[in-house]
Amino acid sequence: MAPQRNTGASAEAELPEYAGHYRLESCLGSGGMGVVHLARSTSGLRLAVKVVHAEFARDPEFRGRFRQEVAAARRVSGAFTAPVVDADPEAERPWMATLFIPGPTLSEQVKRNGPMEPAQLRRLMAGLAEALRDIHRVGVVHRDLKPSNVLLAEDGPKVIDFGISRPKDSELRTETGKLIGTPPFMAPEQFRRPREVGPAADIFALGSVMVHASTGRGPFDSDSPYVVAYQVVHDEPDLTGVPESLAPLVRRCLAKEPEERPTPDELMRELRSVAASYDTQAFIPAQRASTDAPKQESAHESPAPGSASAPDSAARSAAARPGRPKRRLRKRMALVAGALALVMGGTAALVQWLGSGDGPPAHGTGIRSAPAGFASWQGKPVGEGSGMPQCTYGSGTLFCLRSGVALALDPTDGTQLWRRSVARQRTSAAPALSGGLLQVPVDGGRRMMALDPASGRTRWERDVPAHGDALCAGGMFLLTKADGSVTGLDGRTGDTKWNRRISGAGTPSLAAFAGDPLAYAVTTSADGARTRVTALDPATGAERWSALLKGTLNPVGSQGGSLFLLSVDSASGATEGVVRYAPASKTLRRVPLAVRRVAPQAAVHGGVVYLLATDGALEAVDVDAGKRLWHLETSVSRGSAPVAVGDHVYFTAADGRLLAVDARHGRLVGQTPPRLGANSDERAAVLPAPLVVGGHVYAAAPDGTVFAVDGRDPSAW
Repeated sequence: MAPQRNTGASAEAELPEYAGHYRLESCLGSGGMGVVHLARSTSGLRLAVKVVHAEFARDPEFRGRFRQEVAAARRVSGAFTAPVVDADPEAERPWMATLFIPGPTLSEQVKRNGPMEPAQLRRLMAGLAEALRDIHRVGVVHRDLKPSNVLLAEDGPKVIDFGISRPKDSELRTETGKLIGTPPFMAPEQFRRPREVGPAADIFALGSVMVHASTGRGPFDSDSPYVVAYQVVHDEPDLTGVPESLAPLVRRCLAKEPEERPTPDELMRELRSVAASYDTQAFIPAQRASTDAPKQESAHESPAPGSASAPDSAARSAAARPGRPKRRLRKRMALVAGALALVMGGTAALVQWLGSGDGPPAHGTGIRSAPAGFASWQGKPVGEGSGMPQCTYGSGTLFCLRSGVALALDPTDGTQLWRRSVARQRTSAAPALSGGLLQVPVDGGRRMMALDPASGRTRWERDVPAHGDALCAGGMFLLTKADGSVTGLDGRTGDTKWNRRISGAGTPSLAAFAGDPLAYAVTTSADGARTRVTALDPATGAERWSALLKGTLNPVGSQGGSLFLLSVDSASGATEGVVRYAPASKTLRRVPLAVRRVAPQAAVHGGVVYLLATDGALEAVDVDAGKRLWHLETSVSRGSAPVAVGDHVYFTAADGRLLAVDARHGRLVGQTPPRLGANSDERAAVLPAPLVVGGHVYAAAPDGTVFAVDGRDPSAW
C-alpha cells in the first residue's frame, strides 16, 4: 500500500516514500509535530515510523528536542513502552521507528465504547503505574501522559510519545515559547514552575487519565485551555463517576503539591500488584479476531509511536524440563538488584531450583527420546489457586507444582499419575529431581520437601535458610548462607555432606547448568567492579577453579568447558554485553550488545547466546564471531527464559502463549493462543520456561493448565 497523500497545499502535500531504508506503506495518523506511518523492515517486522513535518525539520531547536525524544524513548524501551527499532534525528526529515503495536489508544477506546468497568480500570491503573516506574527509573519524566499516548495492546497498556510537546496541540506557551504537556492532563507545577517539573507530574497526569477512562471526561473540564489551567492550579478535581474503590487513590494522584502524590511503587502496592499480563480482551473485544486495516490504523491515532497429605491416586503422567539455570544476585547493590529482579527470579528468601539436578543432557540434544504415540494435549488446571504451574521432567514423568499442589503427569496425554497437597503457601519456584527424589520447594521457598517420584510420598523435609540461595546439582541440594558458606546436602537423605566458605564478600549466589558437572558460586564486590566465580564439585564441595573477573557478571550457561555470562552495568543495571570465560586457558572474551537490554534472560546453544529482554527484544549473539546474528522485536512483555533446542528458540509469554522463533534467522514461526486465567489481577514472580523432550514442547499457562505441542512444526500450533 502506497503512502497516503495530503490534499493540502503545505509542504506535506507529498509524503516521503521512505524513512531510511524503511518503505512507508500507509499513514497511521497525523498531528502537529509530524506523521506516523506504518512500515515494514526487511525481515517483515511491522513498524510505526514517525516522520517530522518539514517545517519543524528546519528548526534547529526542534531538531534538538527530537534528538532528546529519541534518546529518552531508547532509554525507556521496555515492557510498557513501544521499543525503538531505529532512528535518524539528523536526516533531512528526522524520523524514529518503533515497534508497531496493534490496538487502539485509550482515547479511541473510550470514544468508541464509553467508560471502562472497574476491573478494567484497576488493571489499567496498575499497568500505567508500572510503566511510570520503569520510565522514572531511568531518569525520564514523560510530561505528556494522556489518553492518546496510551495504547491498549494485547498484553497491556503501552506508554508512547516521550518528552516532546507538539506545538499545534494548544496555543498555551511556557517561558521558552513551547508547550510542555497538554492542559487537561498537566500538573499544577507545569503551569506554575515549568522548569521544575519532576516525576510527580506524571503521577498527576495518571490521575487525570484514570478520570477520563472512568467517565469520558477529565477531572478539570472546559473548552478553554486557559480555564482548564486555572482549574488545575486552584480547583478541586471532579471525581464524579470514578469507582469508589479507586477514587481515593486517584484523588491522591491529583494532589496539588507534588510531594503529596504517591510514587509508582506505592500505587502498585495499593493495587496489590495487578498482573503484568493483562487480559485486554475486556478492553478491545474484537481486537484479537480482527485484522482489518482501519482498526490497525486507529492504533496510532497520535503521531507517536500447609500440612502434607497422602497422595491422591489418579492416572498416569510426564513431560520435560531442559534444566534452565536460574539464580538471583544477592542484595549487594539496590539499584542493580532491582533492575535484575526479573533476570534472577524471585525475592531474597525465595529458593531457586534447577530442573533435574541429576544431570540431564544439555539443550539442543533432544533431551531423551520422545514418548511414543504423542499428540498435542492440554491438561486440566493444576490446583485450585492461581499462578502458572512450575514443572520439571525426569524418569519418564512430568512433575508440576502450583498453588500448594504437586502432581505427576504422563507426557503422552497429560493424565495424572498422582496428586497431593504439599504446602499452605504458593511458591513460584519449580520442583527438581536430585538424588532420585523430587525436591519440592514449599511455604514460599522456606522449606524443602523430598518426595518419592513414583508415589508422591514424603521421604524427608528440611528448612531452608532465609536470604540464601539454593539449587539442585549432581544429586545434591546446595544451600548458601549470609556468612558466605555453601552447604551440600545429600539429595536422597537430606543429610549434610560438606560445608565450605567461599571467597568474596556477602552471600554467594549459585548457578548450575544442564550437561555441566560443576556448580558455580558467585559473589560481586559492593561497587560492582569485580565478580568472583568459584567452580565447585557438588558431590564433595571441592574447588575446581576460581576466577576474579572484571565487572558485574551473571552466569547464564556453560558449554565446551567455557562459562557464559552477561555483563551488567553497575550504575544503571542494564545488560551491556556477553562474556565467555575459558578456565583452562584463563582467557575471557567480551562481546558488547548493540543495544543495552533491561533484565534479559538467556540461553546458550552451539556457542550462541540467545537473550530475551523484558521489552520483548530477542537477539542471538555469536561469541566466536563477536557479533549479533539477528534481532527480533517479539512484542512480548516479560517473557520466560528462552530455551534453545535444535532449530528453534522457545519461550512463554505472561498471557500463556508459547512462541517459537527460527534460531538461524530470527523469524517468529509459530505461537499458541493465549491461556489467561480468571485471576488476571495476580502476577507470577517467575514465568516458567518451556520444557523440551525429543522434539515435543511442554508449557504452562496462567489458567493453571499444562499443555504439549509438537515442537518440530510450530507453524501448525
